[in-house]
This record gives sequence, structure tokens and C-alpha cells, in this order.
Amino acid sequence: MPGDRITLGAAALPEPDRDWLAAVERLPIASVWQGGHILPRTATGEAVTRLSLMVAWTERVRVGSAILQLPLYHPVIVAKQLADLDAWSDGRLSAGIGIGGEFPHEFEAVGVPVRERGARTNEALEILRALWAGGPVTHHGRFFQLDQVDLRPVAPPNGSVGRPGGPPLLISGRKEPAMRRAARLGDGWMPYLMSPSAYARSVTTISDEARTIGRDLAGFEWMVYVYCSIRKDGDRARGDVEAFLGSAYGDKPRSMLDRIAPAGTPEEVAVRLQEYVDAGVRHFIISPAAHEDTLEVVTLAAREVLPRLTVPAGALT
Repeated sequence: MPGDRITLGAAALPEPDRDWLAAVERLPIASVWQGGHILPRTATGEAVTRLSLMVAWTERVRVGSAILQLPLYHPVIVAKQLADLDAWSDGRLSAGIGIGGEFPHEFEAVGVPVRERGARTNEALEILRALWAGGPVTHHGRFFQLDQVDLRPVAPPNGSVGRPGGPPLLISGRKEPAMRRAARLGDGWMPYLMSPSAYARSVTTISDEARTIGRDLAGFEWMVYVYCSIRKDGDRARGDVEAFLGSAYGDKPRSMLDRIAPAGTPEEVAVRLQEYVDAGVRHFIISPAAHEDTLEVVTLAAREVLPRLTVPAGALT
């Protein structure tokens, strides 16, 4: 069950920037995140490339993908990439994993049927874990065939090492198949565009699935990726979200944006994020839903919102 500590992360939008990351590392921020597409409709980066930059340009914070669309990659290649980055980061890497599908042309371009993306992701997750466990791996599945494959992560000259067993695998999504994937194959749950009430239902679904398969969720991470704007001027923050998300996800009305993308003053946003805490969230990834001054959003989240959040009395560790 969710624990007793609330952690804050931030999405490095629109692209990883050395000065922005340095400023974030001076804040009480525990993690930084970036995702990416292979064939984006605009000139934006790819997930592993962005991870590489963030590993190189940070020293303290956890670095993660939010998200890496795993079915678009061969699992042996991505296993090597992530294992090497984890070693270079001295074990600070995390892999947020999703199945994608909103841009079918990406799947067509790499020869992966969109309808197979869930099954391919499940099989790829099993391969990642097997390769990161060490020793030769033989796997004969529906999509991938491996015979005595032995993955050896890089050994950086500075002596840093990756996490034993590989980076945590954090499952993203919004639907029940993703929740079941998290319960069966993930180290955590990291949905996006989800209201607090929907998040509470997802906690129940994942917990029930874990009980069904006899899995203990001790150490499981309860996360959420939240589009958000925080300003001293609450009206400006609400305008940020409406301009940033109003048409990006199907021209969402203001009433829906209010449920899934908190915006306002630090006091107002704290009230909204507390609803997520009450639903089970313990690690927020604040994704600034703004086209400018994103560091201000993250700074206010760290300094004025996080201290206002409290774990409900009686929450289990």
C-alpha cells in the first residue's frame, strides 16, 4: 500500500536544458523526467536521447523516462541502452514504460502492428528483467527469440555502477490493462491525465490484481504524472493550462481540465494535489503546463506546495 512519504519530481520541458536542470537540482526535487517520440509531429526529442542528456547534466536527482514507448524498440537494444545509462548515472535511472498508440504512423514506420503493442510490451518487460538479472538469457516467445544472450553493461571509468537487477520499471497508462501490467510486471504505477478519483480506483485495481497473483506490493511506487501550472496569479496559471492542454488532447473543456490538470496559486494547487495524496499518490511528477517560465512552476511546487501536503493518518507504509 502507499507509504508515508511524499516526493516531488519535475518534467524537463520542452527539452532538457543544462541550466534548468542545475536550478532544479538546487530545489527539494527528487527526480526529473522526459519522454519522447520516434516520429513526433513537431521537432522534439526521442526518449533515450533525452535520458542521456539528463544523466550527463545532473548529479543528484533521479532521472527517468516519462514515458518510453517500449513496443517501438527491440528489448535487447533498449535493455543495453538503459543498463549503460544506469551505470553512468550511478544507479539513478528509472524507466517509465508505456505502450503508446496515439501516433499510429510511428508503429507503421518500424513494422510493429498497433494492435500488438500491449502483448509486445509484456514480453519485452520480461526480457528486460531477465537480461538485467545477469547471465545468458534464452527466450522463445511470440515476438522475440533469444539464445544465450548475455548483456554486459558498461563499466564507467569513474567507478559508478548501475542498480542490481536494473532500473525500476514504472508502468504508465490509464486503462485497466495497464493497471494489470503494473501489478504483474512493474515496480510502480505512473499514470497521466488522471483525476484523483480515477487514481483511487486504479490503486484498488492494482492491489486486487496483485493479491490475485500472490504478489506483495511492498516497495511498489505510487506515482502520477500531472500537467500543472502554479503562479502567484491564479488566473494566469489557469490560462496556462487552457492554452497548453485545451486542444492538445482532443479540445478538452475547462471542466475536464480542472479534474486532470491542477492550476492556480500554490494554496489552490496544494488543495488539488492533496486529493491525489488521499487517493494514494506518493510521488508527483509535475509537468509544467505552460509555454514559458516553467522553472517558476517547479519552484513554487517545491517550495510552497510540497510542504502543504500531508499523508492521511493511518496510511500504511
